[in-house]
Amino acid sequence: MKLWDKGFSTDKKIDQFTVGNDRELDLQLAKYDVIASKAHAKMLGKIGLLTQKETQELVKELDAIASRIERGTFTIEPSFEDMHSKIEYMLTLSLGDTGKKIHTARSRNDQVLVAMHLYLKDELSEIKSMTKALFDLLLEKADTYKDVLLPGYTHLQIAMPSSFGLWFSAYAESLIDDLYFIEAAYKVADQNPLGSAAGYGSSFPIDRSFTTKEMGFETLKYNVVAAQMGRGKVEKATAFGMASIAATLSKMAMDICLYMSQNFNFIFFPDELTTGSSIMPHKKNPDVFELVRGKCNKLQAVPNQLTLVINNLPSGYHRDLQLVKEIIMPAIQDMKACLEILTFSLSKIQVNDTILEDEKYDYLFSVDTLNELVQNGMPFRDAYKKMGQEIQEGTFSPKRDISHTHEGSLGHLCLAEIKSKMNKIG
Repeated sequence: MKLWDKGFSTDKKIDQFTVGNDRELDLQLAKYDVIASKAHAKMLGKIGLLTQKETQELVKELDAIASRIERGTFTIEPSFEDMHSKIEYMLTLSLGDTGKKIHTARSRNDQVLVAMHLYLKDELSEIKSMTKALFDLLLEKADTYKDVLLPGYTHLQIAMPSSFGLWFSAYAESLIDDLYFIEAAYKVADQNPLGSAAGYGSSFPIDRSFTTKEMGFETLKYNVVAAQMGRGKVEKATAFGMASIAATLSKMAMDICLYMSQNFNFIFFPDELTTGSSIMPHKKNPDVFELVRGKCNKLQAVPNQLTLVINNLPSGYHRDLQLVKEIIMPAIQDMKACLEILTFSLSKIQVNDTILEDEKYDYLFSVDTLNELVQNGMPFRDAYKKMGQEIQEGTFSPKRDISHTHEGSLGHLCLAEIKSKMNKIG
């Protein structure tokens, strides 16, 4: 069953190769194809290509299909090429000739385009919500542990005092930057491509503004060729947003793996969040965070994967574009899984509040000790040389009662300001 069937069949090898795993992926998209089909049917009724009775029958039957999708009983058998052919078959089976009219003034190209736009809008909204949940947890932990110091590093060498308040809220504020990319991707997705048909519009007097409003799009993609050229582009915009979040999560996962090591011993997790070794009974491994790191590193490659598929394609539709679904859709699920498991795990984190009692961290305070000399009148370069000499000779005595007061420092985290910045994201 193909929408393009002209009465002759293609070789089975061709069918298998061209369909690929579209049927499995389309089970996730079918809901959105129904939403778009309902809007399209109502529009066809509005412009007189369907009678009121036909429109009502189509909408009612599409609602019934939507219920099956929601219950998980909708299937796409191997005899169907994709969700579009299965849904049209079901409409025709129930409504006869009325069902056959649903494809009037549209193409499979703009069908999948609009379904993907609707799908990405929902998924981007969910990713944003999950990112905000992680953000809230990080700010909560920053406030709880704002007075617990830990070493700051440059070049993986002990550098200056930091705090768990700084560490947690650094990742929280970084997520705000990531959501700016997600917001941009949402804006790209929030344009209705339905009505572009095969990429060159239609001779039918369709009302694209009507379907735009009906499906809840902010605007429409006016130029029909531009709408078709959006295939792959909207997925890549989404991938860039996810890659930005993934970079933040990967870096944090790496910190956690280091900080859990006995060589650092900064943080702990309950036994049920760690794994063991098959031969070393003492091991408590950070497998969860290593997998977050690995998955998020893979996610950062997704924009390039999509680029390699769509790069240098001329305008118009090409079958290469089918492949973007199998890249972006699993990536979205990985992104959500990483956000979910990090939020779950970090809610149970325990911190070591005696880290800096170890004398090996005394040099953390050299800058603060130097700065006190400067505040007492010694030129900075002289104070720097004096401090370097004391460290070299082993006579350095650290000033541990540090006082950082500027915005964003460990003594003034500006958590309320960071929260306000996040709240400005819709």
